[in-house]
Amino acid sequence: MTLLILSDIHGNWPALEAVLAAEPEHDAVVFCGDVVDYGPQPAECLRWLRENADHLVRGNHDNALGYGVDCRCMGTFREYSLATRAWHRTLLSDDECEFLRTMQVVDLFQWEGRHFRMAHATPQGDLFEYLSMDQWGSRVAELDGDFVLLGHTHVQGIRTFGKRTVVNPGSVGLARDIHGQACYAVFRDGQMHLKRIPYDVGRTAELLRSAPLPNHVVEGLVGVLGR
Repeated sequence: MTLLILSDIHGNWPALEAVLAAEPEHDAVVFCGDVVDYGPQPAECLRWLRENADHLVRGNHDNALGYGVDCRCMGTFREYSLATRAWHRTLLSDDECEFLRTMQVVDLFQWEGRHFRMAHATPQGDLFEYLSMDQWGSRVAELDGDFVLLGHTHVQGIRTFGKRTVVNPGSVGLARDIHGQACYAVFRDGQMHLKRIPYDVGRTAELLRSAPLPNHVVEGLVGVLGR
């Protein structure tokens, strides 16, 4: 039995397609937030999640688009998020934006006898704080359960603190720790595995370059993607 763990897809359908092709036999899907902003195909990614995710939580970019508020992201990414979010709002229906608003900020579930806690940025459900892996231990010290799943940083990692293991699967659509690959995790036969695979970055870049976005935003995003 395979649990497919995704996060931070950010509208990058070619990256998500590559993950799904690599893991065709998964039995359930969980998502740690941020399906929108940055990438060229938010509607396709969101519709797939609505149809296939068994558990999912809201990220800061989902929250920003759904509620029309600031995503509070870092550095130059703020300009990229503002530009792509305005465009994404024209691509999503009112019903899809409502769905973003209804996503939980913390989800607790069981899988094959293990207890999981899932959130976007912090285990307690904050949407905005950027936690380093060195901060994970203090944030889960008082929590119950076996696994804590987080996203937000776009950096893959796994660490165990006593009986609890914290996992960040990394970003499917805009990895910051490695260019040109889609990051994710799987929990299979009682073991957690971090994975990353190459995808058609050129296709994502091509779609961005045909989008109604400022050229410097497009080329900035393409640079992060690695092409």
